[in-house]
Amino acid sequence: MSSSISTILFILHPSSFILFSDEMSQYLRPNIRAMTGYTPGEQPQGDGIIKLNTNENPYPPSQRALEAMAEILRTDRLRKYPDPLGTAFRKSAGNLFGVDPDGILIGNGSDDVLTILTRAFVPDGGLVVSPTPSYLLYATLAEIQGARFEGVPYTRDWQLPMPWPKPNANLTLVANPNSPTGTMVANAALESLAKELRGPLIIDEAYVDFADSHAIALTRLPNVVVTRTLSKSYSLAGLRFGFAIAAPALVREFVKVKDSYNCDALSLAGAQAALEDQDHLRQTRAKILATRARMTKDLRTLGFEVLPSQANFVWATRADRPVKRIFEELKQRKILVRYMLYAGHGDGLRISVGSDAEVDRLLEELKKLV
Repeated sequence: MSSSISTILFILHPSSFILFSDEMSQYLRPNIRAMTGYTPGEQPQGDGIIKLNTNENPYPPSQRALEAMAEILRTDRLRKYPDPLGTAFRKSAGNLFGVDPDGILIGNGSDDVLTILTRAFVPDGGLVVSPTPSYLLYATLAEIQGARFEGVPYTRDWQLPMPWPKPNANLTLVANPNSPTGTMVANAALESLAKELRGPLIIDEAYVDFADSHAIALTRLPNVVVTRTLSKSYSLAGLRFGFAIAAPALVREFVKVKDSYNCDALSLAGAQAALEDQDHLRQTRAKILATRARMTKDLRTLGFEVLPSQANFVWATRADRPVKRIFEELKQRKILVRYMLYAGHGDGLRISVGSDAEVDRLLEELKKLV
């Protein structure tokens, strides 16, 4: 083997790997070499682990979604390319949300949708802005695009500062409900923001099915795009399916940017069936909201400060100590939560709302620790 090959970066399979040389790295774009990259929540291997770190739904997906995917496997559909536009899904989504199906863009999870929007709107050297602290992927998407990212701090009560200090951004993203806090900005404030901006506003509604309201009506404004995912409320994180709602004329432009077949036949069938089973969504949502309320109350009793959440997680901090040690002790007990540290805001634990049994175990261990 050549001595010039010194680093192994990607392992594709136990029996094969790609060797990547320091010599070859000179051809990478400088911004890619310099960036850290987004780190997803830990996906542990092994049994007996309570996983409350990536906001997955603790309940199974709709049976109708499972049957729709099983039907694909019983036919020859996997032999053929899927519908590149997801026409059947778009019709179902259009009926459910009261929008033109031509104004819906499909994606391989909402992260794929956000990537498409960034590629479509942001030029090299452009500016991406988001209130902070929020979803860390936004900064990564800007870095990949060779753009600058600037955060605008939320107010003390987790609202948008007005007037908005960065109206000239090429792209402004607002996670609503926000992660990691679970807090929400009212539609009136989002509409005011959209009208102040001289560029597009993306309202990232990954967790909105657990909230009291949504912002789809704001897509009547020419510069507003709303993104959604089926990973959280529909229990389909492993399927990878998301979508955006915008003016049909905008969606036609986004289609030019996306991968030709970015959603496979299984995900299209499962997503459509899940969306059409609103009874299942209502049932699982009610369970999660009830557990969220109980969990919030009990965490506060244990001395945590917990913001009122509109998502399927809570943001728990303490005034008397950093919480990293608590995170580490929980991990030793096979309970995973998400530890986050934001400059100017201190650290906290983002804790997914699990099943009642999982939350009971979490609270039991926390009582021992605090």
